[in-house]
Parts: sequence; C-alpha cells; structure tokens
Amino acid sequence: MLLNQLSAAASPLSPEQVQKLQGLVAELNPIQQAWVSGYLAANANTAALAGGLTTAPAAQAGEAATLTILYGSQTGNAKSVATKLQQQAQSRGLAVKLVSMADYKPTALKKEQFISIVVSTYGEGEPPEDAETLHEFLTTKKAPKLDGVKIAVLGLGDSSYEFFCQTAKDFEERLVKLGAEVIHQRADLDVDYEDHSEAWISGALDAFEPDLKAQQNDANVVSMPLTAGVASHSQFNKQNPFTAELATVQKITGRDSTKDVRHIEISLEGSDIQYQPGDSLGVYFLNDESKVDSVLNALALDGETQIKLGDESLSLREALIEKLELTQSYPGFVEKYAQLTQAADLLALVDDKAAMREYIEARQTYDVILQNPAKISAQELVDSLRKVQPRLYSIASSQAEVEEEVHLTVGVVEFESFGEQHLGGCSGYLCRFAEEGTQIKVFTEHNDNFRLPVDDNTPIIMVGPGTGIAPFRAFLQERDAREAEGQNWLFFGNPHFTQDFLYQTEIQGYLKSGLLSRVDVAWSRDQAQKVYVQDRIREQGEQVFAWLEQGAHFYICGDANHMAKDVHQALIDVVKEFGNKDDEGAQQYLKDLRSANRYQKDVY
Repeated sequence: MLLNQLSAAASPLSPEQVQKLQGLVAELNPIQQAWVSGYLAANANTAALAGGLTTAPAAQAGEAATLTILYGSQTGNAKSVATKLQQQAQSRGLAVKLVSMADYKPTALKKEQFISIVVSTYGEGEPPEDAETLHEFLTTKKAPKLDGVKIAVLGLGDSSYEFFCQTAKDFEERLVKLGAEVIHQRADLDVDYEDHSEAWISGALDAFEPDLKAQQNDANVVSMPLTAGVASHSQFNKQNPFTAELATVQKITGRDSTKDVRHIEISLEGSDIQYQPGDSLGVYFLNDESKVDSVLNALALDGETQIKLGDESLSLREALIEKLELTQSYPGFVEKYAQLTQAADLLALVDDKAAMREYIEARQTYDVILQNPAKISAQELVDSLRKVQPRLYSIASSQAEVEEEVHLTVGVVEFESFGEQHLGGCSGYLCRFAEEGTQIKVFTEHNDNFRLPVDDNTPIIMVGPGTGIAPFRAFLQERDAREAEGQNWLFFGNPHFTQDFLYQTEIQGYLKSGLLSRVDVAWSRDQAQKVYVQDRIREQGEQVFAWLEQGAHFYICGDANHMAKDVHQALIDVVKEFGNKDDEGAQQYLKDLRSANRYQKDVY
C-alpha cells in the first residue's frame, strides 16, 4: 500500500507520523527505500520475537491471522524462495511474518495457526545450520500439540545426493505427528527450482488465503507490506548476475603438490555489489567446448540446430556450452536418458537406487552420454538436461581491504576415470580454461549465519583446512581494517608444509603484526602418522576451552562429511575433559554455543 493511500482509519500511525514518513520517502531513491523497508521489517520481527509475539500487531478492532513463514537456508536459496512467498502473500493483502528458523523460538509454535516451511537439505540428509534447533525440537516431549494448525512445506535439495529434500520431509512428518494439517502438497525441488517454486507458491497461497482473509476481515486489519530482513543494495542476483572481469588466476600450491589450488581475483568495478566477510560468490561458468563437441559427435547431432530452452531459442551447441548441466550427474538425467534411448543397462538402474548412486558417483553427465550413444533429437537431448547452476564459493576477501574486487580460493576438482581426465565444471573453467580478462557472470549470496562478532573485542577461533581458509582470510582482513582488539586463533591443515601452506606469507605477516594471536597447523602427510586439525584441537584442548569460556566464537569452514564432523567430535571431547561434563552435557554446551551464534559453520 502506498503511503498516500493510507487513511487515518487504516494506518496505525498518527497523522504527524504519516507526514514525517512521507517526507522521508520522498527524499529516498528506490534502493534506499528498499533498505529502509528491510530495516524496519527486521526491527519489527526482532521486537515481535523478543516479546514472544507470534502474530503481527493488529488494529484495535482485533488481531489479524498471520501466515508465519519459517525458512532454513544453507546457501540462501530457501531464504530467497521464502521471501518470494512473503511478497506474494503481501500482494494478496495477507498478514505475513518471515522468520529464519535460527531466530524463531520453538515454543512459539503453540500460538501459530498458519505455517509455511521452506527448507533446504545438505550433506547426508541434514538440516541447514539455522534449522537444526527447530528440527530437533519437534522430536522432543516439549513440542506442543498443533491440532488445527494448517501447514504447507517446500523442500529444496539436489537429487544427485541420496537423501534428497530429507529435511523438508522430516519437518512435514513431525508437524503432522503433532496434529498439524497439510493443506497444500509438499514439493521436493531440485537445483533448477525457480519455475517450480513459483507454481508451488501460488498453490500454497490459494490454499491459505480463504481462512486468512476470513480472519483478517473479522479483525479489520490493513497490513503495510514490508520486506523482512535488510535488503541487499545490489540490483544483481542469481537471476540477474553482474558481468565481471576475471582479473587474476594464481596457483598457490607448489609444483609437486597433489592439489591444484588457485587464488582468484575478480573485478566488481561498475557494479553496486557489496558483501561482508562470510558471504559467498555465485559464479556461472561455461562447459568445456571439446567435451560438448564430443557429445555432438557421439549423438550425430548438428550443433547449429535451433532448440527451445524455456522461452529462448538458440543453437544446440550454444545451449550445451552456456546453459545446461553437463558435469554434475544426477538420477533425473539418467532416468530421462534411459527412457529416450531404451538402453537396457540404464533402464535397469531406474528401479535400483543403490546401483544408480554407484553409477552416477563415478560419472559426469558427459560420460553417461558418451558411453550410451543413441539416435535422439537435439530437442530431446536438451529436454533431458537441467539448466546449469552457478557454483558458490566462500569469499576470501574483505571489501575494507580490496574495495571493488572479490577474491576466491578455488581447488580444482580433478580425477581420472574411464581413461580420461575429468575436471569440475566451474573449478575447471575458472582455473584451467578462462583467461585473465575473461568476462564472467557473478552475484553475491549473503550468509547471516557466518558472521564475525559484532563486538570487535570478542576472541574468535577459526578452523579452516585446505580451501576452508577462504572466509578466514576475509575475517582477518576485516578485523585488521577495523583495528579490532579481539584475539584471533587459526587452525589450518593440508598435506604438506612446503607445497600446501595456502597464504603462508599473509598468515606469517599477521602473526608478526599481532593480528593473529595463535596459529596451529596440521600437515597430514609430513610424518608417518597422519595429523589433522581435529588432532591439534585436542592437543590444545585446555586453551580452546578457556577461550570458549571467555566468550570466543568458534568457526568451521570446509568439508561437511568428514572434517566438520571430526572437528565437532574433537570439540565434544575437549568440553568433556576440561569442562568436566558427560557426553550429554558436552552436546548441550555446543548447542548453547550455536543458539548464541557462537558456533558457526560454512561447510559443503
């Protein structure tokens, strides 16, 4: 609703307040207006949560029925979809509240009437960091009965993983067990979720709207739509990326290293992109042209054939290079390709999930096609593939230091299979194919669940082996620029000291200047017995626990399946030993750290 349409009866503001607000808005450009809108909404949400409110403030005539949208997001996709759901609900005149699960008090569930869940899944069917507490709460005896509560759940995931959208399934199942009623069918969406999520949002709101409107009419409430969360200043996003220049690609592992890690610098000059330490950069890439030509030859297809991709018409070769996923394999493609080609070996995989997982784990999408050539049309091939998705990389720089640049630390995904060398789609493109000066499409993905402490005096412990060092380079640059007084402790690991000490000169410089209070390194292959960062944490357990007791924030970045779990277990062992706690008490200690945003992970 526009301010000039607010009547004295409808507005909760006094005439004087409305006049002041109109004057302020008149002075702001659209970007500034969006920021103020987000700021006010975030303030309102925080105040509501602090006061235990579960519905938006209503006019004096009564309280409005509110649709509460809870999101759990690892990379920002679920938050983006939840925000669209909120905006479309507001456009229908519905009272709505958008809340990150990390900021939601689980005990407030008993006051809800209408709930929509938008949540991603990562790793082995695990909830994102910000959803962990609520996800677990629903299994406890403290979870309230939800009889009469109406819900709709949307899951985002990646079908190349075994436990596809498991977290969304968990939430729906647990809410239903507590008595909630599903009023719109759950959707489990793959990485190309955009179009499907729009349809789900429309259907969910159609289901919620009658009851919400009926109760809102009874309450005589007119809501003023605001966007929750502080809006990004930038016009660039996943759907509208910025065309940036690849400025620097520099190998930072030694000649004899088993790893190829590159330091990458990208110019953001000419954009309005702002980012914070802890954010990620989304990068679009081009597929290997030689592999694309191999696919065309194997299928006897003309690359100049015109095909349709959504509303766009372009050549097959252009689509395969720029628009379609050809590296990351996933069951959906194998199933479609099996039906197209009627290849017996592929058809046998369709009903055998274990065999399918084993098959795709060893192959890229290229391999599936090249090993099963068949007579299909150009359009059939395109329709069997999903659109290429940008890859997200933890940002390795602070804008306070590098200004109109963004830095990444990229390890090349590389392996030998079926007699050929294979490269990861984006890492291969950035590190091996794209030349300095190449134009690449990028956008930032904000991560409010991986942030430096607000208080610059707070000590921090950073655990980032391998390319997990990236966000901590950004943290250190930021703390250096802010002249932060808080102590900084880094745990870093890699195979060999002489070959794999990423950013060695910078780290030693920070040690010398005093910005880094401590550095503990683990070179896993420099001695007979392998040593990892979790081993160093146990060795320094007494001091680690002392820092935590002094209020330190603890951060992990890197591999989710092994390293992060091993570090977590090491932390439990440290808390048990030096905090005199049993296993349950140590687990609770770390949960309390998480709840206080003092234990944060950026894992993948």
